[in-house]
Amino acid sequence: MFKGIAASPGIAVGKALVLKKENIIIERKKVDDLENEKNRFQEAVKVSRTQIERIKEKAGEEQKNIMDAHIMILEDPELLSNVEDKIQSENINVEAALDDVLNLFIAMFESMDNEYMKERAADIKDVGQRLLMNLLGKEIPNLSVLKDEVVLVAHDITPSDTAQMDREKVLGFITDIGGRTSHSAIMARSMEIPAVLGLKNITEQVKTGDYVAFDGDEGVVFVNPEDSVVKSYLERKEKELAVKRELMRLVDSQSVSLDERRVEIGCNIGNPQDATKAHENGAEGIGLYRTEFLYMDRTTLPSEDEQYQAYKAVLEIMGGRPVVIRTLDIGGDKELPYMNLPKEANPFLGYRAIRICLDRKDIFKTQLRALLRASVYGNLKIMYPMISCVEEIRSANRILEEVRQELDRENIAYASDFEVGIMIEIPSAAVISDLLADEVDFFSIGTNDLIQYTTAVDRMNEKISHLYNPFNPAVLRLIKTVIDSGHAAGIWVGMCGEVAGDKRLIPILLGMGLDEFSMSAGSILPARKQIQNLSYEKMKALADQVLKMKSAEEIEKFVAQNV
Repeated sequence: MFKGIAASPGIAVGKALVLKKENIIIERKKVDDLENEKNRFQEAVKVSRTQIERIKEKAGEEQKNIMDAHIMILEDPELLSNVEDKIQSENINVEAALDDVLNLFIAMFESMDNEYMKERAADIKDVGQRLLMNLLGKEIPNLSVLKDEVVLVAHDITPSDTAQMDREKVLGFITDIGGRTSHSAIMARSMEIPAVLGLKNITEQVKTGDYVAFDGDEGVVFVNPEDSVVKSYLERKEKELAVKRELMRLVDSQSVSLDERRVEIGCNIGNPQDATKAHENGAEGIGLYRTEFLYMDRTTLPSEDEQYQAYKAVLEIMGGRPVVIRTLDIGGDKELPYMNLPKEANPFLGYRAIRICLDRKDIFKTQLRALLRASVYGNLKIMYPMISCVEEIRSANRILEEVRQELDRENIAYASDFEVGIMIEIPSAAVISDLLADEVDFFSIGTNDLIQYTTAVDRMNEKISHLYNPFNPAVLRLIKTVIDSGHAAGIWVGMCGEVAGDKRLIPILLGMGLDEFSMSAGSILPARKQIQNLSYEKMKALADQVLKMKSAEEIEKFVAQNV
């Protein structure tokens, strides 16, 4: 048995196909005809781009975005000029020059503190491998043509691998490297393919034709297991499918408790394609559209029209259901290299989210213009992130009013009835939520940061990660304060953090009076079924008891025994 990182849920059982990437040996040599080397490089770039365009034609929307990022790497003037300059200055062959430049770029990204940016080094490696293979005239593996169903086993599944793979034939994949934020993990989840990553040397432990069984929820992998293990996994897979089929009956039903307390269950998304999946899974709205993904994996800020088209698409897909779109939330663990944000000792407490937007009005106004223009196509709700005080809301609303006036002058239509709300993710905002409620139309509680800031725990720090606990009494009391403050002011209160989809906490949140739960698409129907089997009045009494308890352990035990 092998243990890795649970990257994408689900069970996979089948024969392995081990992808062994060819070990490219770069020969460094002096050349006389420098123009010929430059021409060879330009031709390899051209061929590589054509190949990526062909992959893109067959890819889903999520994969197309990654292929676009690869094309941008091929068009990066810094990369291209560095290779040609190296050929010219050192009189060396193009393969050696390209290898040197790629290693420099990869090392730069891998040395960054930010996990997301580290993972982007995989994109450069992927594009670089393609360029080198084309320069050397070597064949590039094609996963779009597979004869049999397989479990892919690889050192890493590259973005172009996932973009071209035959979804009907790939049962799942396992890799030596990778983490939950890597493209391979993101792609696996978006394609609903089970995956376990970070198994260190699984490519050395498995050969093509071996039988593999694994659980993408637990990160456990068996190679050539006993018949009893295979039987157990196949039975679990069948039960999993049966549960999914049963839950699909709830797609068009409402999220109503046994005693008629109605709540809304929305979905957290990062792009328009996610909205389609949300709709298919019965989402009653979009509780969080993370717009920062529009700004990532590119070299420049997205234009107003690019943003407008993305927001319009989501609003149209949801067909009148509420769509909460969060304004740009970068900084902290989300960096944009092209913005040259300052390096900070403590970026989570630094120049980020609404603080950047209020400082960079040009960026903020472009986004607000796109949002307002799109508002005529659906039920838009604008949400400001990382609000800590009344002044920030008022400053943001002043800029919003400027945008309204600009559009009026230009005779550009926008909806007059959209709502404006804030994320409550900073303890100061929760404490003064009664004051903030007078300034907005809704609250959405962002528990991921609220827990981190309230407990002063970096959840990525293994030594103290056990203290990052949503059952912490201080966290639960702040959540209750926010809900009560919102209701006292006549506004609705939702939650878009991971806690909203936690089946252990849903009963407590229902009892606290939460109006809207927003979660991943796959969690919607299980949450709806859970709420339909709960009594609001009983959960209200349970929540009152929970709020008097002194420890997370006591609360967790009490809830497990009484729900």
